[in-house]
Amino acid sequence: MAVAEALDIQSDLIPKIATGFCSGIARSGGQCGALSGAIMGLGLMSGRVEKGSDEERNYAQVRELITQFEDKFGALTCRVLTDCDLDSPEGQAKFAQSNQIANCLDYAAEAARLALKIGKS
Repeated sequence: MAVAEALDIQSDLIPKIATGFCSGIARSGGQCGALSGAIMGLGLMSGRVEKGSDEERNYAQVRELITQFEDKFGALTCRVLTDCDLDSPEGQAKFAQSNQIANCLDYAAEAARLALKIGKS
């Protein structure tokens, strides 16, 4: 959503389509939702506009985003980044008690910043 706003793109669909990304894809512990959202943001900037369009520029940018995110934070998955199993009540309690939301906000801000920087290059 941050990337869309920076590009002056507004749609009620944007937060809706990313809802399942939270907690490493619906609490599965998978890829960080902030990273997933930033990949979608790159799609807004360099994604293909029609079936069969060249996607190589976008793919290269996404790979660069993934590399820079992992270099900065040391991981790509929610479970590793938070050290919590968010699919369990215990993991959710640990997440809250250790104030992991602050880290997640950092991941989101940095992922958006990286996407905007990479997408404009």
